[in-house]
Amino acid sequence: MILTKYQNTFRWAIVVLSFIIVSVILWKTYEFFQHFKHEERVKMENWSFAQSDLVKTNNLNENMGDLPLQVITSNKTTPMIMVNRDGSVDHNNLNPKKIQDTTYINNLIVKFKKENKPIEVRFDGKLYSTIYYGNSELLNKLKYYPLALILIVVLFGAVIFFFYSSNKNATQNKLWSGMAKETAHQIGTPLSSLIGWTEILKSENINPDYIAEIEKDIDRLKIITERFSKIGSLPTLEIANIVEETINSYDYLKARASSSIVFDLIAPNNAIPVKMNKQLYSWTIENLVKNAIDAMKGRGKITIEISQLEDNVKVKVTDTGKGISKKHFNKIFEPGFTTKKRGWGLGLSLTKRIIEDFHNGKIKILHSEKDKGTTIQISMKTA
Repeated sequence: MILTKYQNTFRWAIVVLSFIIVSVILWKTYEFFQHFKHEERVKMENWSFAQSDLVKTNNLNENMGDLPLQVITSNKTTPMIMVNRDGSVDHNNLNPKKIQDTTYINNLIVKFKKENKPIEVRFDGKLYSTIYYGNSELLNKLKYYPLALILIVVLFGAVIFFFYSSNKNATQNKLWSGMAKETAHQIGTPLSSLIGWTEILKSENINPDYIAEIEKDIDRLKIITERFSKIGSLPTLEIANIVEETINSYDYLKARASSSIVFDLIAPNNAIPVKMNKQLYSWTIENLVKNAIDAMKGRGKITIEISQLEDNVKVKVTDTGKGISKKHFNKIFEPGFTTKKRGWGLGLSLTKRIIEDFHNGKIKILHSEKDKGTTIQISMKTA
């Protein structure tokens, strides 16, 4: 209980601590980068002093000592270009294949100017040459280290987020499954009572047609109970005629819908065998039709069309309702998403799970136009 109570605080503490640690690392990396950059600056200034000594010895016809020569030849890593006052160019640590390309040299000078302030070589107040130098390969690699660190942190954060998200979804799924099974259990008691009362009504002088309709509703309640009891477990599939199962659902819904709804069924005369769970498939058609009725606000036309193309069977449910915006085409099947003022947004998400997860089929919005209607298509493999 204590762990659960402070779990959210603990998570935020980890996030804040991680942010502080990353910030410190980035700051220390920046300090190290600046320190290393300063060291390279000092090295290049020493190199320029050695060049000044070289100019001095040439002008005074003296012999240059060993130290300036060692300094000049010690630069093995920092790329540099020295432009002399006569226009000639000396360079070091550049690509040997491109040093004859003046455009390449000029572009490098511009780049080096942005990276580091040029160093002038002077003697007796006269400018003899200007040194342009860039960052060494090690310094360039160090420059991208913070980006790599940030990327690692982002990936690590994403892993944690998806872990907690999947854990939360798993908990919610268990909760929904438990609620569904409990609902099925609770329906069972009044359902048994209704069956008993139906038998009593049969012995009375009641119109048999009324009793037949009551029995249909009782059978529907049995199916609903069975549906809810199967949530959270893998359903069993059997080969059934999808045309017949669709017509059964169609007839039941049509008989109980408002007279303001016009139903139309387009189906082939031949049977189309599909591996399915009858109760769950019936639930799918029911959800699609009920959503269509809601979209039309209880007035309009619903068309159910079944067609077969080779080893695929398609079931299209078309309404003449308000339509769905294109930006909602994918969101409409997400749990909790709904455009209604009332509703939990579970019908279409459940339908998607039944078709795609349990029947290896596909469901999508085939077409939708504002104030003209929507067509939702189910695709399944024939058996």
